[in-house]
Amino acid sequence: MTLQGNYEQIALKDYAERAYLDYSMYVVLDRALPFIGDGLKPVQRRIVYAMGELGLAATAKPRKSALTVGEVLGKYHPHGDSACYEAMVLMTQPFSYRYPLIAGQGNFGSQDDPKSFAAMRYTEAKLTPFAGLLLDELGQGTVDFVANYDGTQQEPSWLPARVPHVLLNGSTGIAVGMATDVPPHNLREIAAACVHLLDNPEASIAELCEHVPGPDFPTSAEIITPRNDLLAMYATGTGSVRARATWTREDGNIVITALPYQVSPSKIVEQLAAQMRAKKLPMIEDLRDESDHENPIRLVLIPRSARIDADEIMPHLFATTDLEKSYRVNLNLIGLDGRPQVKNLKQILAEWLRFRTDTVTRRLQHRLAKVERRLLLLEGLRIAYLNLDEVIRIIRTEEEPKPVLMARFRLVEEQADYILETRLRQLARLEEMKINVERDELEEERAKISVLLNSKARLKTLIKDELRADAKQYGDARRSPLVARAAAQALDEAALVASEPVTIVLSAKGWVRAAKGHDIDAAALAYREGDGYRASVRGRTTQQVAFIDSTGRSYSTAAHTLPSARGNGEPLSGRFGFPPGAEVEALAIGDSGSRLVIATDHGYGFVTRFDTLLANKKAGKQLIPLDAKAHVLAPAAVADAARDRIVVVTTAGHLLMFSVAELPELDNGGKGNKLIEIPKPKLAAGERVAGIAVVAEGKGEVTLYAGQRKLTLRWADLVDYGGNRAARGSLLPRGLQRVERIETTG
Repeated sequence: MTLQGNYEQIALKDYAERAYLDYSMYVVLDRALPFIGDGLKPVQRRIVYAMGELGLAATAKPRKSALTVGEVLGKYHPHGDSACYEAMVLMTQPFSYRYPLIAGQGNFGSQDDPKSFAAMRYTEAKLTPFAGLLLDELGQGTVDFVANYDGTQQEPSWLPARVPHVLLNGSTGIAVGMATDVPPHNLREIAAACVHLLDNPEASIAELCEHVPGPDFPTSAEIITPRNDLLAMYATGTGSVRARATWTREDGNIVITALPYQVSPSKIVEQLAAQMRAKKLPMIEDLRDESDHENPIRLVLIPRSARIDADEIMPHLFATTDLEKSYRVNLNLIGLDGRPQVKNLKQILAEWLRFRTDTVTRRLQHRLAKVERRLLLLEGLRIAYLNLDEVIRIIRTEEEPKPVLMARFRLVEEQADYILETRLRQLARLEEMKINVERDELEEERAKISVLLNSKARLKTLIKDELRADAKQYGDARRSPLVARAAAQALDEAALVASEPVTIVLSAKGWVRAAKGHDIDAAALAYREGDGYRASVRGRTTQQVAFIDSTGRSYSTAAHTLPSARGNGEPLSGRFGFPPGAEVEALAIGDSGSRLVIATDHGYGFVTRFDTLLANKKAGKQLIPLDAKAHVLAPAAVADAARDRIVVVTTAGHLLMFSVAELPELDNGGKGNKLIEIPKPKLAAGERVAGIAVVAEGKGEVTLYAGQRKLTLRWADLVDYGGNRAARGSLLPRGLQRVERIETTG
């Protein structure tokens, strides 16, 4: 660093570091974090003080908010008017502040939209009676005054709060490198904890939490955070609080009567409506917002039927909407030493009690000084009354009566000035008895103040009595009930979907759609130009659909998420990450635990649970290794593996039926075992398995398709084709030896 002329030359690195540090300290100390003494940030303190100076007390007539904002900006807070007015509005809103400091007249916003307040030229405001707890002792020597931003005015460094306001209304703020989140609390509970700590300075945090069981928000939503978590939060100064909406039943409907702190009804309605549009709330038929002046929060949910259990619906709504909300707690405050620190509950209360003790001491000392000065003046008046004629003579005859009076009656300068400033008419009417009565009263008051100042125990008793009196006058019952409840869990997605029949249709080019019902002729649906029907399966909207591509990988998605069959659907390539060149060849639908036969056209297959086909990732999972030029066949559902039969038919017209029990069950997929014998020369020549079907013993029926011809084989016919697994099977009648596909028809 060097000095050149009238400026200082420093390295850019050092300048940037110093400038950033200065800015960060300004934000921390003068903008974002509250002071532990009065619990206010500078802008809030200046608004309250300016309103007090304007005479806008609780008993006064409200005046335009623009007047207050102009006063604050012009004298104490040279920043933006919109930010100042918004801070003023916040202290007015009963749904934002547990104990509002300002009483507003006009539109100061609503819980539905806190920022819908009118412009400051339209609203009027004054202080609330509660704000008196911050200002009542202001002129009693309790605070230090400092110069304002331009040195033309004096403003208080802090306000002499009579209660721990820092915990009562809470505070939020983001500084540089730190933040604060102090939840609001109940005045009676905090006052009781302060009294307990005064009586028992060694009290533990657990003992203090007997009086302060948890935060108390402006709304009557439940606080469901476990007691142990609340204790840990107060012990460390950090943690979280979870609040849940309250609800009741009315004529079969669900009525929400209270929302968590800072949650608007319109947002809840929007969240619920979005779920209903997405068909994720099939149990709810309608939603109404019946909130009004008499019922600020009244959201009515109408179940689809009387059989729906509200106790099952509400936990899902708590988990998926802001009906249950978590609030971060970070008790980061500016302490009496002027430094920010995260403090626990005992540290906050103990430090505030030191602040209060110092404030009361300064108030008493200020009053004692005034009493002693008044006693001094009264003594001078008493002397003047006893020697009235002589005093009048000295004043009339002496050019400088002041030193003569001081010498004649042994007065101090202040007494002599007071006598000279008193009118003769007032002197004549003075009565010694009245002077003596006032002197005796002041002597008694001085003695009491001296005792309080010289006795820590009596000073402590005074503070406790004042706390109890303020809590009794301004306190109220707890609004947020503390109810121990388990955290809400969202319902399984399948449980939220109405179970309806659906047909999943797959096109040749990999487009998929879902048609309502099972009476759908999938091949007759309209397809995009150049596309056509490939496969379809019937199931329900609550089931999962699995797709198997030409590389043997399996992919899955919920049936209810597929697009409607009213259009052309959507390409599966948008949902899954297929390998290059891969095509979807088969699909299946089923319940968890159901069984399928998976096979390839080379004649190998196995039994597996439907769960094996499900894949939670976009890239799917490898289900079956495919030989060169092998393809996956449409899976066949198995109802009873011990009794069901599998029918396998080749393109050359060989058909074989055998027990499903002869196939292995593979939980992780694989190649499986041979289903039907296809000699290698025949395989090389192009003979393949045309399809498989599973039929019930004694009542199965299948239909074979070969060009324009088809053949239906009932159980009595199928028995003739029975054999062991891996056999060649029997040849079908002439004309059906070029089979293209097989279907189960009974």
